[in-house]
Amino acid sequence: MIIHVVEAGQTLTSIAEQYGVSPELIITVNELPNPENLVVGQSLAIRIPEISYTIQEGDTLSRIAQNYGVTTTRILQNNPALAASGVLTPGNTVVIRYRDEEPIDTITVNGYAYTFIDRNVLRKTLPFLTYLLIFSYGFTPTGELVTIDDDELIAIAQEFGVAPAMVLAPMNAEGQFSSELASQLFRDDAAEDRLIENIVTTMQAKGYRAIDIDFEFILPADKEAFLSFITKMQNRLSQEGLLTFVALAPKTSGSMTGLLYEAHDYPTIGAVADYVLLMTYEWGYTYGPPMATAPINNVRRVLEYGVSVIDPNKIFMGIPNYAYDWPLPFVRNQTAAESISNQQAIERAAANNVIILFDEQAQSPNYFYTDPQGVQHVVWFDDVRSMNAKLRLMPEFGLNGGSIWQIMNFFPGLYNVLSAYFTIVKV
Repeated sequence: MIIHVVEAGQTLTSIAEQYGVSPELIITVNELPNPENLVVGQSLAIRIPEISYTIQEGDTLSRIAQNYGVTTTRILQNNPALAASGVLTPGNTVVIRYRDEEPIDTITVNGYAYTFIDRNVLRKTLPFLTYLLIFSYGFTPTGELVTIDDDELIAIAQEFGVAPAMVLAPMNAEGQFSSELASQLFRDDAAEDRLIENIVTTMQAKGYRAIDIDFEFILPADKEAFLSFITKMQNRLSQEGLLTFVALAPKTSGSMTGLLYEAHDYPTIGAVADYVLLMTYEWGYTYGPPMATAPINNVRRVLEYGVSVIDPNKIFMGIPNYAYDWPLPFVRNQTAAESISNQQAIERAAANNVIILFDEQAQSPNYFYTDPQGVQHVVWFDDVRSMNAKLRLMPEFGLNGGSIWQIMNFFPGLYNVLSAYFTIVKV
């Protein structure tokens, strides 16, 4: 894969001629929202087919894969639209293999999804995943499990050879993380035991293969109780051949203070849980000052600390799949950024005829524009360049893989890098 950054005066046609591919292929690979109005500074994934196949009457995906000695998953990764439709249309061409693309590592990839995810987006994404983390089950203080309507997502995941994983979070009625709800559970051994048994029963009935304990904003006083709960969960689930993941705040040292960090003790939790998911994003956030969601320099600091106290093969690096648009000037406690997709960020750049900048320290793109009301904005987002930089940290640090928050929008920049450079485990 070649990463091309659009320069002044270039068009889709001139870029396609430069690399000897068709404009239509560049549009398809990047799902370009602005093919007639490319933005200076916009990055494009250029993938050159080595082997393509024209679908014939009576073909099946498994037969095509067998004939070329590849997996059906690989064909779906190279042709996401086929994964979405599930239909082999005679006369259509599919890419079997791209030129000069060899995996640099084998990784596990998790993706979080809400139950209302667009089913076409889900199907396009599943070929790139090992686990589908379905957000989110809750619980009552007495240990009753608050269920969700997840049957269809589980069934679709299994069609694609993706293992479903239950997400458990202490959420209140407003859908916010509740420190008090977690504390109530921790103070009642019988409630903890009841909840764990309810979880085991539900996981076995529905076909879940793992649980992700996503407990955020745990009171510092509950640090030991939280570890005890994780230990109970891991011990019980392991008896059934089920896995325990724990999501951890992005710490750069063991001495960090604050509600988000203190109860997330990397060494002790990392020693107990099967895997940990390091949430290496949200430096740029809704009410914070404008900046990249996951600046690579900050991500690197979290990983450096993580691997110093946890077995790297237990670690999943957080991968953000969203962008923020801030109105300016930024005023703390007043300004709120709008959360948008990375594709929407490109659309806004094109609509406002701006130049996309690239912050070398953060390894992230950004741009400024003025809206019709005369308000200036700044947008920080991710593209194929920033994703290429971030994802290469996984083999550098010897990590098990990555966890995408979240997969509600399909982001070609991310999935092009994954399919070009990584072999993704299926369990």
